[in-house]
Amino acid sequence: MTLVKICGLTEPARIEQACAAGADYVGFVFFPASRRYVTPEQAGVLAGHVSGTVESVGLFVNPDDRIIETTLLSVPLDVIQLHGEESPERVAEIGLRFGVRTLKALPVAVPEDLQAVAAYADTADMILFDAKPVPGAVLPGGNGLPFDWRLLEQVEIDCPWLLAGGLTVDNLSTALAVTGAPGVDVSSGVETSPGVKDPAKLAAFIAMAKSFGRNDG
Repeated sequence: MTLVKICGLTEPARIEQACAAGADYVGFVFFPASRRYVTPEQAGVLAGHVSGTVESVGLFVNPDDRIIETTLLSVPLDVIQLHGEESPERVAEIGLRFGVRTLKALPVAVPEDLQAVAAYADTADMILFDAKPVPGAVLPGGNGLPFDWRLLEQVEIDCPWLLAGGLTVDNLSTALAVTGAPGVDVSSGVETSPGVKDPAKLAAFIAMAKSFGRNDG
């Protein structure tokens, strides 16, 4: 059964819906340039609507220790997602210092982008493969762009991982069939506008991910 992460949540109702529908992770964006940005205080309130075994993920971009410390004072995070240019050593340092699991995002466009997988698999608890943003883009992710999923056939991934980048209900089954991804991460693909999740799209995406392969073979 495919793991599901819903990122960029800003509304209590959609968090409750995601948890009830079977999501495994809910994500809060702590990158001010993002239109899905929430403050630590806002995320603390939102986290109160997380239920069951669902885990909270905080997305940071090249954070210093002070930013992480301040955020953790307001919101309990199970996972820190690093979506910048953090080195494998920095990823390991953050995990050890703050005692939380780490999810490192790797932008992918060409085969050479996957050369760093082994190094990050040794230091991060999980890896997220996302589409590399176009040159000059403000955001390192969440741009609603897919990448060539066939690239993942060429690399051995020795840690848990998630697939992201332009996923929607329309392409999810194909993405899972091509990559065999154990988990998926979606944000813009279930939205009506940045940060505003569409209830119907959200429900359909989670249901499809959870049912994928259930009747195969």
